[in-house]
Amino acid sequence: MAKSNSALLRSEARSGLMLISPTAIYAVLLLAAPLGTVVLYSLLTGGRGMIAWDFTLANYIEVWTGPVYRAIMLRSLIVALSVTVVTVVIAYPIAYFVSFHVQPSKKALWLFLITIPFWTSYLIRVFLWKVILGYNGVINSGLLGIGIIDEPLTWINYNVGALVVTLAHAYAPFAILPIFVALEKIDRSLLEAGQDLGESRLRTFWRVTLPLSMGGVIASVLIVFIPTIGDYVTPDLIGGGKLPMIANMMEVQMLKINNKPLGSAIAVSAMLIVAVISVAFVLANRRFLGPAK
Repeated sequence: MAKSNSALLRSEARSGLMLISPTAIYAVLLLAAPLGTVVLYSLLTGGRGMIAWDFTLANYIEVWTGPVYRAIMLRSLIVALSVTVVTVVIAYPIAYFVSFHVQPSKKALWLFLITIPFWTSYLIRVFLWKVILGYNGVINSGLLGIGIIDEPLTWINYNVGALVVTLAHAYAPFAILPIFVALEKIDRSLLEAGQDLGESRLRTFWRVTLPLSMGGVIASVLIVFIPTIGDYVTPDLIGGGKLPMIANMMEVQMLKINNKPLGSAIAVSAMLIVAVISVAFVLANRRFLGPAK
């Protein structure tokens, strides 16, 4: 009897492996293999198109000790964190309004309107903000036209603020939708119970609604923060090439200077920074993600 059960388990395990093997192979080929290649390159010696198979940590030492690289990494972190905060702070009230104050029959319409920015290319949306914030853009032309300013404003373009505004607009729908889903899952009777027990609307929100929706908030933070820190197009267009971020630095090393080992070390360092910050954020908020007691 024991042998038959063991054979059955092996048969089921074999069948399970057969089912997942195509997906696993696909994931390895598309994710693990390129990632492993980047890590391997980062440990090699090279420069100006030449790569020697001599393993070294010199690339990482240069990335983490070089003042230029540290300054660009710090700027990338500041921009990504600022975009994440601005985006989530704007997205939460919108998601809350749609979930709690819009009639159920009209929620689909509101979600449809929120996703309208996806109808256009990301590159086009960045160019639109370049037109709006540019030296001769919509804002400066309008202010000059009504006589508020005598010359175009220079502090609204080619700075970190312009990057934050552009990226926050681009990633806003990604932040709204997870928070909306989390808010929709909240049992409304819990909110009514809190108010029946004498809690104000604000305290009910703080003690019930916000903790129960933190899963969506954390998802939004990760969805916005991770791609933002590696954004390439926006710093190049909105920043005018004067405010490079990590991705722009990698592009210079990989394509222009043709120093693939150093570019790979920058890429791996960026991934490590993102991973550490993401894990730290999730752990800091684990009390909101834990099972109800």
